[in-house]
Amino acid sequence: MNHIIFQLVAVATLLACAVPASATAKKVIFDTDPGTDDALALMLALNSPELDVRAITVVPGNVTASQGLENALRMVSLANRCDIPVAAGAQHPLFQKLITAEFWHGKNGLANVELPASKCKVDSHFGPDLIIQMVHAAPHEITLVPVGPLTNIALAVLKDPSIVPLVKEVILMGGSIAGGNVNAAAEANIYNDPEAAQIVFQAGWPLTMVGLDVGDKTLFSRKYLAQLGQTHGPVNDFIYAVGKYLVDLSAQFGSLGSPMYDPLAVGVAVDATLVKAPEMHVDVETRGEFTRGETVANRHGMVERNVLHGNHYVIEALDKVAPNAKVCVDVEADRFLQLFVSRIKGK
Repeated sequence: MNHIIFQLVAVATLLACAVPASATAKKVIFDTDPGTDDALALMLALNSPELDVRAITVVPGNVTASQGLENALRMVSLANRCDIPVAAGAQHPLFQKLITAEFWHGKNGLANVELPASKCKVDSHFGPDLIIQMVHAAPHEITLVPVGPLTNIALAVLKDPSIVPLVKEVILMGGSIAGGNVNAAAEANIYNDPEAAQIVFQAGWPLTMVGLDVGDKTLFSRKYLAQLGQTHGPVNDFIYAVGKYLVDLSAQFGSLGSPMYDPLAVGVAVDATLVKAPEMHVDVETRGEFTRGETVANRHGMVERNVLHGNHYVIEALDKVAPNAKVCVDVEADRFLQLFVSRIKGK
């Protein structure tokens, strides 16, 4: 009798351990402007069992909307994941002209690597509409991971603000609290649509900002490139080619490696312990002549209260400012980079 009970317990244990990853994985909508580091980020997401990529929505940024959509479809096809809907989104920023970055990403946005034509078909939904539909279908379960300009996310919020309390969290690549990369103040994703970014930061959902300054600490160097070069597979070889392009490009500007901006946002979705992220209140500057697109973070959680007395103001108190974001300030870079390599090797 005891022997039978032992066998039943053993079988139950095996069944419990056999739950597929998708049953417990974090449901993710990946919003992207592919993009070389977007490509690295997407392949990391698709090869991480902790994540269940439910949809890919495309936004213009690194490349035009049409080129980005083609790139996304080809990458999803390469990964044999035509089951994931890929939807076209906004065609331009909310209030300004698009600025593309083929200078950094190659003529096609994918390091000039020509992937085979896609076997996958574009989803018929408008990207922001797909986001809205999926959030309502799985309330409190969807994590949004935007790694480009925030136009699609802002459009979804503007069209249906009721999604905000239903989204589990937003983990975005964008911004900086230590200067920009397009100019002295602004990071590229935020600079490409500051109004959209301000909408997203002020929406009121749990938000983590994976910015330029923390991404700069995650240099994909020739050391990690060599590790990828030891194995082969369709995804492995594609990422190796993109990685080599980025490492070689970085070397032209005196850097020992390429910052893993977008992949780090996916890394934080996989494992939040990779980063240190204190809470702050973040606003996006939309009007400044020299600071448009800057993410302005209140590190102290307070502002002075100035009260008019006669012909001048007097500081009378300090008012608390509620945080609206976790802002990544540090990262275990090697642990993240080893995670990235381990997920791509041999795929």
